[in-house]
Amino acid sequence: MSDLPLRVAVVGSGPAGFYAADALLKSEDPRVEVDVIDRLPTPWGLVRLGVAPDHENIKAVSRAFEKTAAKPGFRFFGNVEVGSTVAHEELLQLYDAVVYTVGAQTDRRLGIPGEDLPGSWAATAFVAWYNGHPDFQHLEFDLSHERVVVIGNGNVAIDCARMLALTPEELAPTDTTHEAIDAINAAGVREILMLGRRGPVQAAFTPPELKELGELAGAEPVVDPRDLELDPASRRDLEADRDRARRNYELLEEYAAREAEGKPRRIVLRFLVSPVAILGEDKVEGVEIVRNELVEEDGRIVARPTGETEVIPAGLVLRSVGYKGVALPDVPFDERSGTIPNDRGRVEGAERTYAAGWIKRGPSGVIGTNKKDAAETVELLLEDARGGKLNRASVDSTQSLEALLDERDAYYVEYEGWQAIDAAERSMGEPLGRPRVKLHMWEKLLETGLKKITR
Repeated sequence: MSDLPLRVAVVGSGPAGFYAADALLKSEDPRVEVDVIDRLPTPWGLVRLGVAPDHENIKAVSRAFEKTAAKPGFRFFGNVEVGSTVAHEELLQLYDAVVYTVGAQTDRRLGIPGEDLPGSWAATAFVAWYNGHPDFQHLEFDLSHERVVVIGNGNVAIDCARMLALTPEELAPTDTTHEAIDAINAAGVREILMLGRRGPVQAAFTPPELKELGELAGAEPVVDPRDLELDPASRRDLEADRDRARRNYELLEEYAAREAEGKPRRIVLRFLVSPVAILGEDKVEGVEIVRNELVEEDGRIVARPTGETEVIPAGLVLRSVGYKGVALPDVPFDERSGTIPNDRGRVEGAERTYAAGWIKRGPSGVIGTNKKDAAETVELLLEDARGGKLNRASVDSTQSLEALLDERDAYYVEYEGWQAIDAAERSMGEPLGRPRVKLHMWEKLLETGLKKITR
């Protein structure tokens, strides 16, 4: 092999991107240089913009990413969008290989009438708003209604419910945006209703997140004991499960047995119901739901509507039924799965192109799941490099991304610029007893991140 280091572009700077970069930089044969590219001026993806602000311990994984960024051969290019600022084909001309780790950037649809009424929101938008994503700060969520319906039974649904239920004292030490803190503190919300289409045994949330609902200062979880009556198949699944489902069920039993404490807000968990329509003329006024029953089909337990319906008055709906990947120009994409088609990370139908994280496997697993996933992709990439499959004999090795961006007067945020943003946020948060006060408007982020860079 050549003595020149392998040059790899990693597109996306969330957990999968940083885990991929770290695995690449650890390689000695071949040596690798990594440029991590992100559309946003800030790195860390959902660790910064998706993890709930009151889960600061989970965000601590970013310390490992900082160590990766400090390694020789690492560079960061923020405010660079692949597909507009620079094309996929241009990256292939500049790099030996390209790894896409762009996650799943939009929400799955319910496909029911009224889904787009004002007051019906994707939970992904609500999460991005309170977390300070610069693309979502123009949104206005009307939190004056007494009842909010959250459709979904995963951890994102629980995050939304819990954030709406936090007291001013619980919100104060988080990095939630000022605007979101003010809106939640002033909210008229008294009941947050979570709807799950299947039963408590099949719920996708995890025990730590469910447990937190029982520890809130100003809200109490409410579960109808009748919702915990199990069909034979669910009972078998529960008896076979020694971990998540069993612990979830035990917590739900505990909540069902609790006496009402009279806290100002309630989080009601309902199971075996699906929305069939979001109702209202000019805005959300309610949700029509249907009662489900569980049946076994081809060895799977699925929810089947019974025909028994009910209308629930509500002024705000948050739809949390999953994330979905978004296609990138000139990169293969499977619309059905919302992923880049690949074989263990090698992208099908594209030369020297790879994928890791949610855009590779779909939105599943926790942050740490991406480490093994990225390692699998990087192992195949390095195997291809050693096999001579990544040769760029026709490419001028002196070409660089920064030269291309300079030619286009395209401003980018280097890692030093991100560190300036990080320092500014932390310094604003410190006197308030908060980990940071996020810069959450594009103009301010770029003003801070670009100030040390001259063109």
